[in-house]
Amino acid sequence: MENSKNRFLSISYSLYIDEDGEKRLVEKTSAGQPFQFISGFGIALDAFEKQLTPLEKGAAFEFALTKEQAYGDYHDELLQSLNREMFFVNGHFDHEHIYQDAVIQMQNEEGSRFFGRVVEVGETKVKVDLNHPLAGETLLFKGEVLENREATDDEITLLMKQLTGGCEGCGGCGGCDSDCGGDCQGEHHKGGCNGEHHKGGCNGEHHKGGCGHCH
Repeated sequence: MENSKNRFLSISYSLYIDEDGEKRLVEKTSAGQPFQFISGFGIALDAFEKQLTPLEKGAAFEFALTKEQAYGDYHDELLQSLNREMFFVNGHFDHEHIYQDAVIQMQNEEGSRFFGRVVEVGETKVKVDLNHPLAGETLLFKGEVLENREATDDEITLLMKQLTGGCEGCGGCGGCDSDCGGDCQGEHHKGGCNGEHHKGGCNGEHHKGGCGHCH
């Protein structure tokens, strides 16, 4: 197959991690709700794209990505205790969005946005984990390629608009009611609308404590 830079891929898969020597299922897509993306735009992990782009439609696959190929090591310094006042809205603590295990969008001093998971809500502090949920893990993928073809100009144009904020909703996640790439499913997805599928966040940007809460 010609390895075109920009290919439209639709993938059905199961994602496992190793837990005490046993495979644990952490995510599963289906033919009815596949993970879709256009290659060459940094939407999916580079190693994930490299495994899938050469495969024909209908091909089965099974491969592993090391933590170095996926989300890197878990960094203890990214488990941070932030002042409770950072999560006030109109003078009141934002109980609607800030609770244990909630995934929230935040912003650093440079204006870059990323996601974190609320670990604990205390009287004066909110503990937030800024690591990717799968940091430190080897990822095991098994599934089938449902579609693999060259992306159309219209699909690429629409995706570019999404990635640059030209459409409402999350960039690259179908905010324009399209199926042109990135349906926000897939832990290997770098940006994810649900806040869990980012590659960098504070980890990639060496967060210095200047996070701000934003919705």
